[in-house]
Amino acid sequence: MRLAINGWFHDQPHTGSGQYLRELLAQLPTAAPDIEPILVVPDQRPVGSESRFTSYVSRVPPTHLGKLRFEQISFPRACRALRADLAHIPYWAPPLASPVPFVVTIHDIMPILLPEYRGSILVRMYNALITAATPGAARILADSEASRADILQHLRLPEDKVIAIPLAVGPQYQPSPDSLADAAARQKYNLPETYVLYLGGFHPRKNVRNLLAAWTWAAGPLGDNTPLVIAGALPKPGDRFYDDLPAYAAQLDIADTVRFVGPVDEADKPALYRGAACFVYPSRYEGFGLPPLEAMACGAPVVTTAFSSIPEVVGEAAYLVRDPDDTRALGAAIITVVVEPSVSEALTLKGRRQAQKFSWARTAAETGAAYRQTLG
Repeated sequence: MRLAINGWFHDQPHTGSGQYLRELLAQLPTAAPDIEPILVVPDQRPVGSESRFTSYVSRVPPTHLGKLRFEQISFPRACRALRADLAHIPYWAPPLASPVPFVVTIHDIMPILLPEYRGSILVRMYNALITAATPGAARILADSEASRADILQHLRLPEDKVIAIPLAVGPQYQPSPDSLADAAARQKYNLPETYVLYLGGFHPRKNVRNLLAAWTWAAGPLGDNTPLVIAGALPKPGDRFYDDLPAYAAQLDIADTVRFVGPVDEADKPALYRGAACFVYPSRYEGFGLPPLEAMACGAPVVTTAFSSIPEVVGEAAYLVRDPDDTRALGAAIITVVVEPSVSEALTLKGRRQAQKFSWARTAAETGAAYRQTLG
């Protein structure tokens, strides 16, 4: 089977779509040797040797219009030129017309579920376009059963067209410390010996504002010796969709026990997880939820919420808070995990076992099976 894959995000491994694409390309030759993947990229985009690829398409500018042109015109033309049997768009951007059957991965439908993701009139027009094009897919892949249920409910597609294939984490996420690398990361980000960690984005659905409110309960028992470390690139001040979290921490009078360490290099993330006394992820909505899985794979006990796909990912291996607005319960969960060794050790053991259930090899094998089923 000759498979054309949309490679727009291939050179963006810091994004979820880019990471997913790269891991899929790396595993497909072993998991599905009968499939010949060909990566289709815009001209001038750097590519590696993970897979065969081509760049039959014209150069497109790095703008929303250029991305749209690639998705709707250039990629379908490349599929025809390659005489592909099947196409895969590994993020939600199906073409309105395609010369070959295509599979699309929809990681989530946040533009439909969350008003703040709908953006400007151009963004809303783009979302309307891809929503209208989605029924043309021969098969849709979701990251979780929760995401699959959202897709079925809101896009009104036949149940047999949408299947859930879970994601995974790479081998770098493992509990055995690299003493030199971990020590270097601790120094690089000025980390204390013990800390509670949040690592992720800052969109309101991530619920970091309520994490800070929860920390008002935990800071007294923990703050002097175990501060809250918040890692990630903070949004620019003044963005109407984002809170000024440092200012909010100051308003709550907890700024002296909260450290904002800024962006974290991908290579340093395992070290930050391994050094955490607790990883807390208070999200309201996830298509999958990679950070809790990464943390569990590294041996960090996890506190998170029982919302959307998260229970599928963590199973019984995390301390689940039922209400993401119950800041007192979230604070109590953090305190319990940090101060009770029996709880922390049990979560660490369960978390490692839970993380082992997921692998990119499994993701690629199930995706290869979906390709074959699509062509019947």
